[in-house]
Amino acid sequence: MADHQQNHNALSLPHSVFSADWVRENEKIGARHLGVSLYQLMERAGEAAFLLCRKQYPDARRWLILCGHGNNGGDGYVIARYARQYGIEVTIIGCGDENTLPAEARQARENWINNYGTVLSHDVRWPENCDLIVDGLLGTGIQSAPKQPYSDLIKMANHHGAPIVALDIPSGLDANTGIACGEVINAAQTLTFVALKPGLLTGQARDVIGELYYNALGLSRWLAEQKTPIQRLTVASLNQWIKPRRSSSHKGEHGKLLVIGGDIGTGGAIRMTGEAALRTGSGLVRVLTRYEHIGPILAARPELMVQALDRESLAQGIAWADMIAIGPGLGLSDWAKDAIKLVAESEKIMLWDADALNLLAIVPDKRQNRIITPHPGEAARLLQCNIEQIESDRLHSAKELASRYGGVVVLKGAGTVIADDSGQIAIADVGNAGMASGGMGDVLSGIIASLAGQRITPFDAACAGCVVHGAAGDLVAQRQGERGMMATDLLSEIPKLVNP
Repeated sequence: MADHQQNHNALSLPHSVFSADWVRENEKIGARHLGVSLYQLMERAGEAAFLLCRKQYPDARRWLILCGHGNNGGDGYVIARYARQYGIEVTIIGCGDENTLPAEARQARENWINNYGTVLSHDVRWPENCDLIVDGLLGTGIQSAPKQPYSDLIKMANHHGAPIVALDIPSGLDANTGIACGEVINAAQTLTFVALKPGLLTGQARDVIGELYYNALGLSRWLAEQKTPIQRLTVASLNQWIKPRRSSSHKGEHGKLLVIGGDIGTGGAIRMTGEAALRTGSGLVRVLTRYEHIGPILAARPELMVQALDRESLAQGIAWADMIAIGPGLGLSDWAKDAIKLVAESEKIMLWDADALNLLAIVPDKRQNRIITPHPGEAARLLQCNIEQIESDRLHSAKELASRYGGVVVLKGAGTVIADDSGQIAIADVGNAGMASGGMGDVLSGIIASLAGQRITPFDAACAGCVVHGAAGDLVAQRQGERGMMATDLLSEIPKLVNP
């Protein structure tokens, strides 16, 4: 999986994300604000893409540019003109009726034909020895599987062997959801224009966008004045939430966290949650679990306070705690159900994960003092649908979970989505495929619960926790690679991220 977080350009990506529909409806307003026409914006987009192609592939001398029937294709015609001026051999394959092109794209096409040559039909034989493909077939408006001839052209481009640079978004990828319903361009680089779109950051996006680049086309100042509907979260975001401690502070000021779970055979889950909380900075962490796990947990991590979970110890723990986390390794037995019932009576801030969510799906309730952290399977049970429906629109699924269950929702996955029922929404743009292994969610629960116990608001704690978790995984991947990564590998990296 290509991960754009591994390239240096990630630092230049904005932290504001706008829907593709909003960009289409408002970019003309931004152009007027700047005093330029939409065609001039197209010229800027084409020039920016040409420069990126030259920078990435300086030795490529034969470019194939695929132009669709929208403004995405118009950008392609502009790139072609710049490339020919530079002495590059350019072939353009066009799709759609030229009479249906938007005015700006039609002007770009006419400028190409009048100055440099022809546009080939979609069914022609592709030129031999092409060493770069530019994807300008389908833009951000697609919401279903590409139809013919687009699907065939996408398939041919993917099998050609030459690297592909996608304009705005890989053709076939939904710019709002990050889902591909059919054929989709597998790009080596994607250059998106004006604003980041959510479909570039979640869902299947990371499989197909390659390295992600961004150009505001001169509209940065205007965009900065607009209300940000979705936040993009990175390591650079952490300082807004995690502040240095007072030199005279003591452990009682840094959160007393109660962690509940670990049925027979799953003591490792609750131990990882507890240690992750300690590594994140909790002053005190008490673990309530099966009696059989007390010795092994204390031997592995003596800084944890560990007791057998029963009604008395749970009541005492709830009264003692500033923050409660329940679910890792909890199971679905009567022992687990009794614990959930007692915890649910508390008004303290709490986090529910894993089997606590499976029990919540059976007896649903809505409350504002809770953070829930479902993976797509648990989210499907909570919303009584299937995983495909959850993944088809991850942002909508997170919003629906927040509306139905209240509090804060962390919908885990590639491009984790954080939402609450007041309308706040964010995407954690960190993490990698190596984190698809057992125990990662237990570590995440400990991080988020620890931060919430350190007097960070539940939404901010969820945002910060997801960033710390994903970034810790990225540090491990940089050190040893993705395959073979274990959840406990993250523990030593957490302190590096929670100290500003």
